[in-house]
Amino acid sequence: MNNFWQQLDKPFFVLAPMEAVTDVVFRHVVANASPPDVYFTEFTNATGWVNAGEKAVAGRLDKTDEKPIVAHLWGSDPDDIEKLAVHCAELGYDSIDINTGCPDKSAIKSGGGAALIKNQPLMAKIITAAKKSGLPVSVKARLGYSQIDEYKDWLAFLLSQDLAALTIHLRTKSEMSKVPAHWELLPEIVTMRDRIAPRTLIVANGDIEDRQHGLEIVKKYKVDGVMIGRGVFHNPFAFENKPRNHSKDELIKLLHLHLDLYEERGDKKRKYETLKRFYKVYIRDFDGASELRHQLMQTKNIDEVRTILAAQGL
Repeated sequence: MNNFWQQLDKPFFVLAPMEAVTDVVFRHVVANASPPDVYFTEFTNATGWVNAGEKAVAGRLDKTDEKPIVAHLWGSDPDDIEKLAVHCAELGYDSIDINTGCPDKSAIKSGGGAALIKNQPLMAKIITAAKKSGLPVSVKARLGYSQIDEYKDWLAFLLSQDLAALTIHLRTKSEMSKVPAHWELLPEIVTMRDRIAPRTLIVANGDIEDRQHGLEIVKKYKVDGVMIGRGVFHNPFAFENKPRNHSKDELIKLLHLHLDLYEERGDKKRKYETLKRFYKVYIRDFDGASELRHQLMQTKNIDEVRTILAAQGL
């Protein structure tokens, strides 16, 4: 098994899985702006794929040329996880990651996502099933379900599963993203890792704005890497080595790239409305940005977007 995780220079920087955000198009945009060291797909439901195939996952496993790329899976049926993990290996993915932190009610009701925090026996079976793909397996986890101190038992259990990497979103399921990440717990978590699973990489996640912020986290808490989620949605250049102010022209160029890539797919996997959430990524920090964003949010297709941009010489 080729475990790319062990070949990464430290510290490394990871693009987080974000539903309806880190699709194949936006991953390519981020790679063009300032590439991370590792890419994650969106959340992909294993049972949905097993029952309905590609139609159920709506392009979530479509690949770009960016490498290494990790398939981020969720579900509560080990057999389904195994089938999709094996399929991901056949598609050329580099690793499998299991979600145990999603607070979505439908995911929890089905026994997946954060519900797995309460079901360690099932989680162990899911990890074993994913490993049958022959790919390295990692887990993205929260500290616990409702109480912070759940992390002591929960993370110790995960570390005992011989994972390639463990990404820790430093909040509980109940906290969602409503409170600051609990960075103060990282030293104890790293010590726990050193005792239980020295080869498992620890990746910190939660409120990390950009590479420079991530480097501060690494220096202070001695983690192996950091995962950036909403930070890259606020700033597509979040992974750049030397931060700088980016011009209006640079942002508009990325918007055009995003539109071009969306059109090139031409497969109707994503409705036009899904593009609107991205306009605030590019249309910001310049005079008239608010009004322009408002105009773009009223559009019904890409042709209308291009007409508005052209009228302003953009």
